[in-house]
Amino acid sequence: MTRTTARFGRIAGGLIAATLALTACSNGSDSSTASDASSSSSSADESANFNDADVTFVQGMLPHHRGALEMAQLAEGRAQDPRVLDLASRIEAAQDPEIQTMTGWLEDWGKTESDSMGGMDMGDMDMGGMDMDTSSLETASGAEFDRLFLQMMTEHHSGAVDMAKTEIADGQNPDAIDLARSIEESQTAEIQEMQTLLTELGS
Repeated sequence: MTRTTARFGRIAGGLIAATLALTACSNGSDSSTASDASSSSSSADESANFNDADVTFVQGMLPHHRGALEMAQLAEGRAQDPRVLDLASRIEAAQDPEIQTMTGWLEDWGKTESDSMGGMDMGDMDMGGMDMDTSSLETASGAEFDRLFLQMMTEHHSGAVDMAKTEIADGQNPDAIDLARSIEESQTAEIQEMQTLLTELGS
C-alpha cells in the first residue's frame, strides 16, 4: 500500500465517523423534540379531560370562594381577636389564587360560570346549598363580630367540604380532584380551628 492510498483510507474513515456522529446528534435532537411535543400534548389532553361533575364543582366553588373572600375582607376593622384577623387573612390568601385557577379551567373547557351561580349578593349568599344572611356581619364589631364570623365561616366551610367530597367521588379531571382534596383537607382543619376559637371565646 502506498502512502497516498493509506492517506486516502484515513480520510475516508474520518468522513464516515463524522457522518455517523452527525446522524446520532440529529436523531437525539429529533427524539428530544418528539418527547417535548409528547409532553405538551399529554398536558393538553389532561387539561381537556373533564366531565360534568368537574364543571359543576368549579361553577359552584367559584361563587362559594368569592363569598368567603367577601366575609374575610369584612374582618378588617371589625374583628377584635387577632386570631380571627389572622384566620381571615389566611382564607383570603388561599382562596383568591384558587379562584384564578378555576376561572382558567372553565375557559380551557369552553364553559362559563352559570348565571345561577354568578353575581352573589353578600346579603343572601347561596353557599353549597346553604342560604346564609351575612348582613349582620356588616353591622357587627368586636367580640360580636368574632363570634358571628366564626359561626358563619364554619358553616360556609362545611358546605365547601361537602362539595369537595362530591368532586373527589365523581370528578374526572386530575387537577380539579387535587384541588378538591386540598380544599377538603385545609377547610376541615380550619373548621376545627374555628370550633376551638368559639369554645375559647365562650360561644
